[in-house]
Amino acid sequence: MVNIDTVYQRVLAFANKEQRGYITPQEFNLFANQAQMEIYEQYHYDVNNFEMRDGTYTLNSDTTALTRQKLDVFIETKGSNVVNGYSVVGGAITLPSEVYRLSRVEVAGVGAEYMDTNRFKDVITSGPLAKPSASRPAYTEHNNRLKVNNGVTVTSGIGIHYYRVPDPASWGYFVISSKALYDSSPAKTTHFELHPAEESELVYKILKFAGISMSKLDVMRAGQIQEQSQQQQEKQ
Repeated sequence: MVNIDTVYQRVLAFANKEQRGYITPQEFNLFANQAQMEIYEQYHYDVNNFEMRDGTYTLNSDTTALTRQKLDVFIETKGSNVVNGYSVVGGAITLPSEVYRLSRVEVAGVGAEYMDTNRFKDVITSGPLAKPSASRPAYTEHNNRLKVNNGVTVTSGIGIHYYRVPDPASWGYFVISSKALYDSSPAKTTHFELHPAEESELVYKILKFAGISMSKLDVMRAGQIQEQSQQQQEKQ
C-alpha cells in the first residue's frame, strides 16, 4: 500500500514550487487513478515480457519474482460456484467488472486451456481427438464474457483465478475557509493498493498528467524525466 496523502503532499510541493500552479483534490484523484492503472498495467506487460523471452526466463529471477510479488495483492479466487449470481447468456458467463485478467480457469478442479475465440469455435466442433474433454477442458474469454467447454458447454462447477482491478484511490478532504484539508477516514480516503516501491513513480506520473492539464511544460517534463529515471533504475 502507498499512502495517498504522502503522494499528494509531494505532488503539491513540486507543483506549487515557484508558483507553477495548484492541483485541486478532484484533479489529483483523477490523475492518481490514471497513474495507478498505468503502473498496474505495466506489471502485467512486464510479466508477459519476461515469460516470452526464449531461453532467458526463470521463475525465480529477481525481476520476475518482484513483479509477481507486486501482483499477488490483486489475485482473487472464486470456487466451483463462481457463476452463482452472474449473468449467463447463450452459454457465456458475464464476468464481474473487477476482473482485469484471468489467471486460471478450472472445471471440476481440472485446469482448462485458454484458446482465442476463433480456435475455440473450431475445436469444440472438431472430432473427438481434438475436442475438449473432462480431462482436457478449454475456455475462451472476450469482452468480459467467459465460455468453457469440457466436451459440452458448461456453466457450473467452474472455478476462476483472476487479477482484479485495483480499488480507486481517493484523497479524502473537508473544506474550511475555502481550503481543502485531509480527511483520513475510510469513508473518504482510499490509499493506493500498489507496492510501496511505487510511491515515487506515482508522484512522477501524476506530475506529468498535471503538467499536461495545466499546460505547464516544465511540470510535465520534470515528471517525465523523473519517471524515466525511476524506470531505468528498476531495470538495472
